Amino acid sequence: MKGSVLPETHVAARLRATPAPLPAGEIAAAVGHSVRSARAKRGMTRRQLAQASGASERYLAQIEGGGGNPSIVMLNAIAHALDVPITDLLPPANGSTAPMARILDVLGRLPPSDLPGIAELIEARADEALANERAQRIALIGLRGAGKSTLGRRLADELGFRFVELDRLIEQDYGAPIADLIEMGGLATFRRHERACLDRVIEREHAAVIATAGGIVSNAQTFAFLLRRCHTVWIKARPEEHMSRVMQQGDFRPMAKSPEAMADLAAILEARASDYARAYAELDTSGDTVARSSEKLLRIVKRCLTGAQRSGRAARATNGSSRAR
Repeated sequence: MKGSVLPETHVAARLRATPAPLPAGEIAAAVGHSVRSARAKRGMTRRQLAQASGASERYLAQIEGGGGNPSIVMLNAIAHALDVPITDLLPPANGSTAPMARILDVLGRLPPSDLPGIAELIEARADEALANERAQRIALIGLRGAGKSTLGRRLADELGFRFVELDRLIEQDYGAPIADLIEMGGLATFRRHERACLDRVIEREHAAVIATAGGIVSNAQTFAFLLRRCHTVWIKARPEEHMSRVMQQGDFRPMAKSPEAMADLAAILEARASDYARAYAELDTSGDTVARSSEKLLRIVKRCLTGAQRSGRAARATNGSSRAR
C-alpha cells in the first residue's frame, strides 16, 4: 500500500551491515590468489613478473601461496608490472560501487512483485543503447590457437566487412614485432598500444571483423569497452588443440622454452575463462574443420546482427522513451 513502510529485505540489510575484518591469513591468501590469477591471465611467468616488479621469484612464490606479507610499496610494484590497479589485488570490501549499492538499496525496498517489470525495463534500456553502439562490428576473443585469425578472415569475406587483426595493427603503429614491443616496453606498454588501436578501429569502422589478442581480457577497462562497442564471440578449443596449433605456428609467447608449457596454458585458460564467457556467444572449434567452424560462426554472427538491427529499430521507434519488452 502506498505510504506504508516496507520491511527491509535481506539485500538491503546486507548492504547496511558492517563487515567484520578478515583474518590476516585470509587476506594473505586472497592477495596471493589475486596476484597468481592476474599473472596467469596475462600469460606471464613468475620470472617475468619478478623482473618487471623487482621482487624475487622466491618471494613471489610465497605471496602467491598465501604465505607472504608484501608491503604497500611492493604490492604497488607488482600491480604496476601486471598493469592493474593495486585495488585489484586486494580483497573486495564486501560491497559494490556507490551507484550499484544505491540501486540495490532501492530494489531492496520494493515489493518483490515489482522486480520483474523493473528487470525488463533495465534489460530493454541496455539493449537499446548497446545495439546502436555495437553497430556491425564483430570481435573475436579467445586464446591464441583457437582460430580467430583464420575464421575471422573467412567471416569478413562472407559478410563483405573489413578484417582487422589487432596485433598486426599494433605492429604497424610501433614499427616492430609484438615480441620486440613487449621486450622493450613491457606488457603495460603493449596494452596501451592495444587500446589506442582498438579506439581507432571502433571510431573508423562501422562494420568490421576484429581478431583480438588473447590477453585483451587482462585490462578490465579495455575489455569492457570491447564488449560495449562490439558483438563479441569467444572462439575456444580444448587445451591440447590450442597447444598443437600454437606449435604449428612456431610461437610459444609467453611460454617460451618452458618445460611446463601445457600446465601454463591450462592455467591461462582457467584464469581467463570467466572473462571470455562474458561474450555474446561462443564457438568451440575442437575437432572441427575450418570450413565447418566457419559455417557455425557465420550462423552465430547473422543471428547476432539480426537481433541488433531489431533492437536498433525499436529504439528509434520509441524515440528514447523507456519501454518493457
